[in-house]
Amino acid sequence: MKKILSVLLAAEIFGTTAFAQDTLSSEKIAWGLGPQTDTVGRPVDAVNAQSEYGEYHALFVGEPDKKNIWLTFDEGYENGCTSRILDILKEKDAKAVFFVTYDYAKDNPELIKRMIAEGHTVGNHTTTHPSLAECSEEKIRDELSTLHDYVRDNFGYDMYVMRPPKGEFSEKVLSAAKDFGYTTVLWSFAYQDWLTDKQPDAMQAYERITSKAHSGEVCLLHAVSETNTAILGSVIDNWRENGFVVTPM
Repeated sequence: MKKILSVLLAAEIFGTTAFAQDTLSSEKIAWGLGPQTDTVGRPVDAVNAQSEYGEYHALFVGEPDKKNIWLTFDEGYENGCTSRILDILKEKDAKAVFFVTYDYAKDNPELIKRMIAEGHTVGNHTTTHPSLAECSEEKIRDELSTLHDYVRDNFGYDMYVMRPPKGEFSEKVLSAAKDFGYTTVLWSFAYQDWLTDKQPDAMQAYERITSKAHSGEVCLLHAVSETNTAILGSVIDNWRENGFVVTPM
């Protein structure tokens, strides 16, 4: 899967410019999306960010002529949903990316093993979940390497994608992750699904997710959501009925 992602991104997204570390900005960018979209429904903010930051091996959104969707889940802690999510993905023959923290990997080894065994991508969501834009370069490397080494040593798996906690990054964060061998994955769709005591209505969530589907979508869901779990199979069916392909990363 790593080779597929590397070839795809190199061919379609990345540039080749090298940046000296001392010329890079440490200004914190809190990632979010405005309502404007292009002619194929891609958020304009994601399209612009891809153009600006793609050279750092960052993925916000894919190309307009390929109806692929990357399905990703953030995993800060386990809320009893992940095994059901994995069941649905297996039933639908769909692959996803699970961005996990150190504590999640340590506390849920059987789920990590299952993700890997069933062909999903396990991504680095850092060791302690800080805002990486507020960290020193040494701390950024430590946040990535501690979890990377733990997953490699305990599960025989080398992670190659990361998502910065809270969607907060800077040019220096992206460059440091690239130098570490990572693709930084943000998103081109997300919604408020992470509040376990205030879950969105299932039908409204389904309509929102499916109506925003677009070429090259990086879809962010939180695996603590009972709503996401309940509607996931129907969402995948809808995507496929409308010509989209849930694409491995």
